Amino acid sequence: MPRYAALIYRVEADMPGQGAPPTEETRRAYEAWGAFNQAVREAGVLKMGNGLKPSSTATTVRVRDGRTVTTDGPFAETREQLGGMLVFECADLDEAIHWASQIPDASNGGAIEVRPLWEG
Repeated sequence: MPRYAALIYRVEADMPGQGAPPTEETRRAYEAWGAFNQAVREAGVLKMGNGLKPSSTATTVRVRDGRTVTTDGPFAETREQLGGMLVFECADLDEAIHWASQIPDASNGGAIEVRPLWEG
């Protein structure tokens, strides 16, 4: 069965719980994620998933003329940052899109990119 990555993009500054005391919004976000995680596990489509630490912790690596060059921070300056990735095992792209649309960030100002994985 094909596997799909669901890449979660969001505005980091808008993320609840970034060291601040819990709020009603934070509680709702955690409840939504809990319900989503339970649904994808029960459906058997979630194969792996992790959030990412803030983009300020990123290091971009490039090799130029045989030399490794590193830069602090993400590759591109954008409004939204890659915040996490889930891997779904689904019958087809339509099913992967269905599950991606259920990710809480999809309806909370974020965007979800669905991309098939190379299988080899």
